[in-house]
Amino acid sequence: MPRYLLAVYGPAERTAFGNYPSKDAMLQAFADTGEFNAKLERDGHFVFADGLQAASSATTVDARGEAPVFTPGPIIQSEKHIDGFWVIEAANLDEALALAAEGSKACRGTIEVRPFQTEESITALLDS
Repeated sequence: MPRYLLAVYGPAERTAFGNYPSKDAMLQAFADTGEFNAKLERDGHFVFADGLQAASSATTVDARGEAPVFTPGPIIQSEKHIDGFWVIEAANLDEALALAAEGSKACRGTIEVRPFQTEESITALLDS
């Protein structure tokens, strides 16, 4: 079954409660996201999911030269960054998009859906 990344985006600047306006809102979003995760597992879609620390905690690594260069911070300076993600299995893009809509509602974040590369997609690219 095809796999998809559901990347949850939120503002780069976080409040005391992450991207939520209050502690209660954060706890409710966590509970709703937990229920969504349980549904994904029950329905056979769940592969892996997790939340991420703030983008400011990132370190960018570039080892293309003679010595690796380590730079504090995210590679892209942006108003929005990935806050967390799911890796799911879905029959097709339409099903992945429907699940992303449920996840977006549960976590109260914007979700980008991207299919993983497959042998077929790489072969098609090489044949073109």
